[in-house]
Amino acid sequence: MGKGQLQACRRAHSESFVRESSVAGRASGEHHPNPEGATKVRILVVEDEAKVAKALREGLEAEHYEVRVARTGEEGFYLLNAETFDLVVLDLMLPGHDGLEILRTVRKRGLSTLVLILTAKDAVEDRVLGLDSGADDYLVKPFAFPELLARIRVLLRGGRSDQVLRFKLADLEMDLVTRKVERGGQLLQLTPREFDLLEYLLRHEGHIVSREMLARDVWKEAERATPLDNVIDVHIARLRRKLDGPFETKLLKTVRGVGFVLREEKP
Repeated sequence: MGKGQLQACRRAHSESFVRESSVAGRASGEHHPNPEGATKVRILVVEDEAKVAKALREGLEAEHYEVRVARTGEEGFYLLNAETFDLVVLDLMLPGHDGLEILRTVRKRGLSTLVLILTAKDAVEDRVLGLDSGADDYLVKPFAFPELLARIRVLLRGGRSDQVLRFKLADLEMDLVTRKVERGGQLLQLTPREFDLLEYLLRHEGHIVSREMLARDVWKEAERATPLDNVIDVHIARLRRKLDGPFETKLLKTVRGVGFVLREEKP
């Protein structure tokens, strides 16, 4: 991917996240991890994209976290050494020293602060590299803000994200390392495109995914000259036959006129 394409992709991801997080922030008032009077959890956000950094700050502060923002790796590293934080949300693609450099240096110095990596890099080897460098969790952009909040809660409870490379929904299991998908113990034979499509739906489990999102994030078509709606519908139909066809419980739903959602219907 060329530099111009990468920048366009990052802008599209940023705009998508800002839209999702602003909506989620307004709707998330039901959960307050830090009741008034309790010591606030301190989170450092290291993110150079201004819109994303602002959305993260506002969304996390709406959940009663105390948030500091650093716009470069150097600033983030300085704050980590100068102040105490419970968790760091760390972008990898930073000007100057990138996120992995900061993470490795921090770990070599013995700092055990929880680190959740954010990145637009979605290859399995990138996720493994991040975890091996000392990250506690790994979230690929664009992401649903409620998922970020859920992962933060898991980490703060003392969990580590072994499931970052695995997904499970009802009797469906996906392993991103082996690229195996099973349902009810039965191996599903998916094409590479169907695998990527299912992974994206699992990352947004319970949230409606539009055709525009799929075109941008799965097909990597940031600006569509030719609509991909028919192509997407064909792949969704093929995935649905393999995923739901042989099973009584259906997981992949079509929301007419809006998009698709992967979820388990509760009895």
